[in-house]
Amino acid sequence: MLDQIVVVLHRPRAVVNIGGVVRAMKNMGLRQLRLVDPVPFTAYAITGIAHRSDDVLDAARIFDTLDAALPDLSFAVGTTARPRQAHAAQADIRALAPDLLARAAAGPVGLLFGPEDNGLDNAALDRCNIVVSLPTDPAYASLNLAQAALLLMYELRMAAIAPPLLAAREAPPTVEQRERLFAALDRSLSEIEFFKGGRDESIMRSLRGLLYRADPDAREAGLLTAMAYEVLNFARRLRRSGSE
Repeated sequence: MLDQIVVVLHRPRAVVNIGGVVRAMKNMGLRQLRLVDPVPFTAYAITGIAHRSDDVLDAARIFDTLDAALPDLSFAVGTTARPRQAHAAQADIRALAPDLLARAAAGPVGLLFGPEDNGLDNAALDRCNIVVSLPTDPAYASLNLAQAALLLMYELRMAAIAPPLLAAREAPPTVEQRERLFAALDRSLSEIEFFKGGRDESIMRSLRGLLYRADPDAREAGLLTAMAYEVLNFARRLRRSGSE
């Protein structure tokens, strides 16, 4: 299942960190790397840090935007140096690792890491089903990007080499399908004037947290999307009939 784990580096600013992550991937048996708007680098610079890693580097994909790198993922895990109150779905990576491997049987699972200076912002974390942070000493909590990636990959490898009983799962929605659901909810709630006092962003973030915790499968997400569009269309029909 480790072949289905996708490491996504969002705007990495240091070549040494990209190389460190590639080396960690080789150490832990991961193969899929996606880079979003990375600092310019050469293969020579990376392989100088991560020897015999040409296979990972050759298969790496580069994207201009984060949204372009995520649509096919069945589940996305965001990483943050500290728990974020804005994202309700948070977990411990050790407890979460077996579930991620089970999910990987149904589709690619992404591990998202943000820029070295500020990490993933709230807009990026909104794209994630769940957020994890590593329990470091509060006196010196910050981890290097490659260190954080290695620790998360290690937990996944430990779960992979253990003898877990992985339950079969219904196919989950992709990031693209989930974003379609959230867009439909946003439009339908706007149409019925549900948002008050400019609180649409806060309410939508709460709804994201609710749905991430509910963890609907692809069929259920499609049903919710269809329901949202029915509400939207019904509200528009009422508005038209009232103006006639």
